[in-house]
Amino acid sequence: MTRSFFGTDGIRGKANVYPMTGEVAMSLGRAVTSYFQKLRMQNSANVQNNQRPVIIIGKDTRLSCYMLEHAIACGVCSQGGKAILTGPLPTAGVAFATQSMRADAGIMISASHNPYSDNGIKIFDHTGHKLPDQIELELERMMMDPSMLEEKINAQLGSAKRLDEVIGRYIVQAKNVFSNRYNLSGLRLVVDCANGAAYKVAPMIFEELGGEVIPLAVNPNGININEQCGALHPQNCARNVVLYRADVGICLDGDADRIVMIDEKGRVVDGDQLLGLLAKYMVDTKSMNGSQVIGTVMTNGGVERYLKSIGLSLIRTKVGDRYIVEKMLETGSNYGGEPSGHIIFKDLSTTGDGIVAALKTIECMLYYKRPLSELINGIELFPQVIRNVKVAKRIPFEDVKELTTEVKKVEHDLGPEGRVLLRYSGTENLARVMVEGENQDSVQGNCEHLASMVSKFLGH
Repeated sequence: MTRSFFGTDGIRGKANVYPMTGEVAMSLGRAVTSYFQKLRMQNSANVQNNQRPVIIIGKDTRLSCYMLEHAIACGVCSQGGKAILTGPLPTAGVAFATQSMRADAGIMISASHNPYSDNGIKIFDHTGHKLPDQIELELERMMMDPSMLEEKINAQLGSAKRLDEVIGRYIVQAKNVFSNRYNLSGLRLVVDCANGAAYKVAPMIFEELGGEVIPLAVNPNGININEQCGALHPQNCARNVVLYRADVGICLDGDADRIVMIDEKGRVVDGDQLLGLLAKYMVDTKSMNGSQVIGTVMTNGGVERYLKSIGLSLIRTKVGDRYIVEKMLETGSNYGGEPSGHIIFKDLSTTGDGIVAALKTIECMLYYKRPLSELINGIELFPQVIRNVKVAKRIPFEDVKELTTEVKKVEHDLGPEGRVLLRYSGTENLARVMVEGENQDSVQGNCEHLASMVSKFLGH
C-alpha cells in the first residue's frame, strides 16, 4: 500500500495545507485512539476496566500547534479516549511521559527543525517507541475509511485535560541520566533552545545540576522557532561561547530531539565526531552493550574507520532515528545516532534526546578531564558533500539508466574509500546527492556532476 500521510518521521507538511490540516489531525486522533483501544482490549484480562485508552499529546511552540493540538484531542474524545495535553515539551519528554504514565500512545506535534510555517505529527506506542511502518499504514487505512471505526455516543465519548506537571517529570528523568559522580558546578554553558519545545526545561535542567547557564532563544512567539537560532543556525551560539568564555555551547532544534555542540573555542562539532567520541566514552566506562554502533547510510566513513580502531563495528540503517532504534532492538545494541545530531542512548531514552546527549557529552569531558576541542581531535572525517536537488517525480534511481552509469563512473573515480548515495527526502520533493571520499576536490566535483545529472533527468 502506498503511503498517503506518513513519511520518514511521521506526518509533515505546511500547516493548514493538506495533509497538515485540522481535519486530517482529527481523523488521525480518532484512528490512533481506535487502534490502541483495540490493542488494549486484546491485551487486557479485565476489559471492563480498561476500555478508555489514554493518549498523551505534546507540542512545540509553533502557532499552528494550537489548531492541531485541539483537533487531535477532538479526535481522541470522539473515539472515547482520554487526551492528556502537556503543552510545550521536547519529543523525548512526550515519549517518556507516554511510557511512565502507562498511556496507550503519545503524539508529538512538531516539524522539528523546519520553519514555523510547517508542522508535523509523530506517534509513540505505550513503550515510548515510534511506530513501525506496518502500524502507520494501518492508521492510514483507518483514516481513509471511517467505517472501520466504531461509533461512539453518549457516555462513550471521551475527555481531555491539560497536565502541566508532566514537564516536572521529564526534568527529573533527564537529570537522572547525568552520573551522580559529577555536577556542573564551575562550568559555564551557552544553551540555545531554538525558541522551541525545550525553552523552559533545558535551562532548568542544566541550572539544577549546578551549571552557569547563558540561555539563548528562549522567548517563543509562535513564529520564531528555529529562526536564525538553534541546531540549524549554531553561529550565534558559537559567538556567545567565545564572548562569555564558556566551556561548551549546546544548540537544540525545535523539538529538542537533536543537538549541535560547540567547543570552547567556538567551533561547531560535527555530529559524526560526537557519535565517535561518545562511543569511546561508552567503551571506556563499560556501558556499551556488545560492539555494534548503529548509524545510517549518511554516517561518515571516517567514523566507521575510527570505530574499528577502538574495536567497534558500524551498522547502517535508513535515515531516521526510528530505524536506528528498530535496529537497536533487533541487535541488542544500546547506542547509535545520525550526523544531524540525533544521538540515542537506548538505556536512557526511547528516541533521540538532545538534552540527554548534551549531558553525556559534558559527562565525557569531566571523565577525561579535557575540553571538547581536544577530545574530538583524533576523529578524522572523510570529505563529504551533499546537494539537494528539486525533483518533479520520484522515479527509482536505478530505473534511470544514464544516471546509474554515471554513478558507477564516479564510484570508480573515488576509489575504495569513496561512497555515493542517492535518496529522496522523506518530507520534501528533493533528491539528496551525497558523495564521500578521501580527496576534497574529487568529492566536490563529482557531487556537482551527479547533482546536475539528477536535475537533468528528474528535475522540473
